[in-house]
Amino acid sequence: MKRLLATVALLAVSGLAAAQALVAGEVKKIDKPAGRITLKHAEIKAYDMPAMTGAYKVQAPSMLDKVQVGDHVQFSLDRVNSVYTITKIDVQK
Repeated sequence: MKRLLATVALLAVSGLAAAQALVAGEVKKIDKPAGRITLKHAEIKAYDMPAMTGAYKVQAPSMLDKVQVGDHVQFSLDRVNSVYTITKIDVQK
């Protein structure tokens, strides 16, 4: 039983680490009232998502204050309550 619990814990942690991997993208649109950002991004292997342009909810609306359309960013995507959500975003210099 302990081995099973250890295996489940390890899989959960490795899945979390995969979901937290940084992804390169470019800001295409910012919708502050809706708390959403549209990004043209590279493949996101953790979610078997090809490179594409998609609109995503941000975890905190203040995240949108530090980005502008055209910025190149690195971001983390996670599933929060079954919704793809940007949990971290940083502008690349």
